[in-house]
Amino acid sequence: MAGTAIKVLARMIAERGGTAATRFDLEDPRDDTRLAAPILALEPLRGLVVLDEIQRRPDLFAPLRVLADRPGTPARFLILGSASPELIRTSSESLAGRVAHHELPGLGLAEVGESHWQQSWLRGGYPPSFLATNDQTSMRWRQELIRTLLERDLPALGLRLPAETLRRFWQMLAHYLVHAGDRRFPLAERVEALPLRALAALSES
Repeated sequence: MAGTAIKVLARMIAERGGTAATRFDLEDPRDDTRLAAPILALEPLRGLVVLDEIQRRPDLFAPLRVLADRPGTPARFLILGSASPELIRTSSESLAGRVAHHELPGLGLAEVGESHWQQSWLRGGYPPSFLATNDQTSMRWRQELIRTLLERDLPALGLRLPAETLRRFWQMLAHYLVHAGDRRFPLAERVEALPLRALAALSES
């Protein structure tokens, strides 16, 4: 899944820094339990501290502010996770002046080469989809990704709408090229957490 690429990137950042790295996967009950008392668990750590799937523990932002303000900055925190509007707002309020947001895009033509533009246009930028052995395998991967987003990830971000309703809304977006701020559809006001992009046309009609 896409999260695998993010975890690989986090490991590369840790290795490039040349310092010790400690990782917490907040989907792992063991790591979640270790952070029951966040200050006590994180304060002794040095170097890079990776907190993965932070959307499961938004309560950690307030303790991170305390830790980020320590003299000498004994530890830096790499925070990974799905970015809902509420989560970004919470992190910006709690860590104002202490945090930078970076959106990780998919593979672009600069990485895959312009000669692969048709494959990129058809399969998208997620590495498992782009690098699939054939178009059918790529399509299955994308269908499973969409299913996971609609049935698990978006509800976990607080979006309380039936998965089938969200799927139909996505289909309307695909057909009518509606961008996230468009209010022609009343449902658009309730789905601000959806990862939407307005794509320019490949060519003029």
